[in-house]
Amino acid sequence: QVQLVESGGGSVQAGGSLRLYCAASGLTASTYTMGWFRQAPGKEREFVAAITRSIDITYYADSVKGRFTISRDNAKNTVYLRMDSLKTEDTAVYYCAGLRGGFTTTSSRFDYWGQGTQVTVSS
Repeated sequence: QVQLVESGGGSVQAGGSLRLYCAASGLTASTYTMGWFRQAPGKEREFVAAITRSIDITYYADSVKGRFTISRDNAKNTVYLRMDSLKTEDTAVYYCAGLRGGFTTTSSRFDYWGQGTQVTVSS
């Protein structure tokens, strides 16, 4: 049974930092494209960042480029999202997702999802 469990969310002031964790079980994260998505109240789920399987190419949404960093620890089967210079508009529930295939920003193509972790950025 595949499980993706996010943690690390919380409340922070604008300009601050958080690190999100996605612990995978039932799959080997290094063989999946792993992504982070977010969904703010009243908005659609949107792509944030992804790291491809095997060769670890990273992709970012324009809105987070230069501020967020996605990485993977294969030994721990965990994917991370480091978020710096946080803005109020980054407030959302953040979801980890796994995809057997290659990179895409389309959430419906991802095979597995975590339950989400709340990130709240205040001014």
